Amino acid sequence: MEDDIKRVVVKVGTNVLTNKDNRILGPVLRELVRQIAVLYERDIKVVLVSSGSAIAGKEILGNTKIEDSSIRRQVYSSVGQPRMMRHYYSIFHDYGMRCAQVLATKRDFDLGKYRENMINCYEGLLSEGITPIANEDDAVSLTMSMFTDNDELASLVAELIDADRLIILSDTDGLYTGHPDDEDSVKLHEVKTNENVEKYVCASNKKEGEGRGGMASKLRIAKVTARKNIPTYIANGKRKNVMVDIINNKQIGTKFICA
Repeated sequence: MEDDIKRVVVKVGTNVLTNKDNRILGPVLRELVRQIAVLYERDIKVVLVSSGSAIAGKEILGNTKIEDSSIRRQVYSSVGQPRMMRHYYSIFHDYGMRCAQVLATKRDFDLGKYRENMINCYEGLLSEGITPIANEDDAVSLTMSMFTDNDELASLVAELIDADRLIILSDTDGLYTGHPDDEDSVKLHEVKTNENVEKYVCASNKKEGEGRGGMASKLRIAKVTARKNIPTYIANGKRKNVMVDIINNKQIGTKFICA
């Protein structure tokens, strides 16, 4: 483990948190929190950017009569967000830790009083040993000014709190030279920001509630964040101990560094 790592932002995607039937997986949440607790004991503070609220809401409500997709997402997220926090709160409590919900809109990262207010919030929570759990405030975010996805939110939070690492957890082991299931496809262990690896990304086809970000988005955000001298990883969130192994410098996922 590198001694200079004190703050880490971890983004976990919907595909990590759910099974093939789009149901929230309690054991996955517990494993994430267990690792955060391990890092906390090493004086490494984690901000968790968690997706899953929309799918958690849809799991409860099922199909609705709301035709407008933006309103439908607002409703799903509004119902699902407290459900996700109830899960997290209970698990953090089991590990003797505390967590807090931080919902943000893009405006909160604009230079000025909104950004300063957001910084004060994160710094206050971290100073008290409380793990912030961040997500977009879908209930009030305007469609034209929404984050591209939670990958973008995670990158902005990493910059905001001057994080030492950003870890983006997906349902794949990293960036491959082709489709991960292809025999000829090879995982890239390290990528510099000036390398042209975009050609390897396959198109993503997601259903409603499954999250907005695909590998193309993760690649773009990983490069943007790495250029800010924040080493960024894309790794499999369902791999046991993935966060701790990354912090321990094991060769996990794909690491993005500034050229």
